[in-house]
Amino acid sequence: MMIENVLKQYKDNIALSDAKGTSLTYETLDQKSAELFDTIGGRTLVFSFCRNEAGSVLGYVTFLRYHIVPVLLNAEIETELRQQLIGIYEPAFLYLPKEMAEAFSDYEKVWESYGYCLLRTSYAMEKTMYQELGLLLTTSGSTGSPKLVRQSYRNILSNAESIAEYLELTVDEKPISTLPMNYTYGLSIINSHLLVGAEILLTDEPMTSRHFWEFFRENNATSFGGVPFTYEMLKRLRFFLMELPSLRYMTQAGGKLSPELHREFAEYAKNTGKKFIVMYGQTEATARMAYLPSERSLEKYGSMGIAIPHGRLWLKDVDGNQIKDADIVGELVYEGENVTLGYAECLADLAKEDERHGVLQTGDMAKMDADGYFYIVGRKKRFLKIYGNRVNLDEVERMIKHEFEQIECACAGVDDRLYVFVTTDQEEIHTQIRQFLAGKTGLNAKAYAVKYVMEIPKNDAGKTLYRKLEKYYD
Repeated sequence: MMIENVLKQYKDNIALSDAKGTSLTYETLDQKSAELFDTIGGRTLVFSFCRNEAGSVLGYVTFLRYHIVPVLLNAEIETELRQQLIGIYEPAFLYLPKEMAEAFSDYEKVWESYGYCLLRTSYAMEKTMYQELGLLLTTSGSTGSPKLVRQSYRNILSNAESIAEYLELTVDEKPISTLPMNYTYGLSIINSHLLVGAEILLTDEPMTSRHFWEFFRENNATSFGGVPFTYEMLKRLRFFLMELPSLRYMTQAGGKLSPELHREFAEYAKNTGKKFIVMYGQTEATARMAYLPSERSLEKYGSMGIAIPHGRLWLKDVDGNQIKDADIVGELVYEGENVTLGYAECLADLAKEDERHGVLQTGDMAKMDADGYFYIVGRKKRFLKIYGNRVNLDEVERMIKHEFEQIECACAGVDDRLYVFVTTDQEEIHTQIRQFLAGKTGLNAKAYAVKYVMEIPKNDAGKTLYRKLEKYYD
């Protein structure tokens, strides 16, 4: 990321301020990263257990700057999965919050600062890794899986540059963290703002907490990002009535926002002089592939927008041919320097070179309007056949959320049986949902099963884990 140049250029600026009271300048990041690297001693593999804290980002900056390859994981990852991943990838070091060190008493602590420490494991320092490999992240949908996305240094830099360009980021920005830094969207916010010498406000407090909003106001945060669930929650929190004079813009990615909610936030932004920018991305493309310019947000609500600077989007039909006409659905394909190298599922895979060559088949079905703006209609695999009729699960979910605004739901199922999982046990509501769907689709209500669950399972990025709902099928 040319991170060294950034640290020197903005040395007097504050880089990181966290909710624990730690504040680091770019010059301090420069000095402490050099100190941490001296302890590690060379290029190797590190597991970094992340929190939205200054010490955590310090580690990430160090690894990126000195070509040490980190696997970024949530510090709260399940113990069993943590041990499984360590066994598979054999990291030479663990970088983690100091209170986690007790769980690894067999390893030697060799460095500590800002609430984080570095442990030397018993695994070998030398690793055979592709020279351009810069970072490893879990896929946003994976749970209990060793599959990691391999990102190159060029991927990270090109995507950060594109994001900074279309968001018109300056040194005066103060983004506040609302997403885990080990999640590609949360990390892209850190990367793009470090690039311009901005101050990043770090907290793990949820947006439902008054401490989050106190931290927001005390530090005059200028922006935040969120997944669809974030914006659903903000509406319930009566966000539109909040006084937030420092807020300049909001971004959304991590899944399709319902057109209705998109319109509401776009109208709020227009009425308050702020910006609302819907974006589209995947871990497999480092982070962002598309954005909807804020000035078109209300006019084109429901759209994911256009390709980011220096990227290209197009649609292909079932035969692989490009679709050029408007309003024809096809699979979305993206081309750009931010398309990642491929996946890793074991240590040997870290030696693999670029397997995608700048082209990503997204697996998302989309259409394009006459102005060249794209609209996601669903996942390629998120369809069922109900009595011979093709049903889009994402569209069904959107319809229910629009009609029953206070109900959290998720749709999944098998052919001829669509399950609607809801967080209310009121039978009356269940019946209403079945009747609503039957009326909307013209299919027999018996095709729909409405089931109560205490909570909709989500990963740490707020995405629904549909696989975890399969155990509730009849």
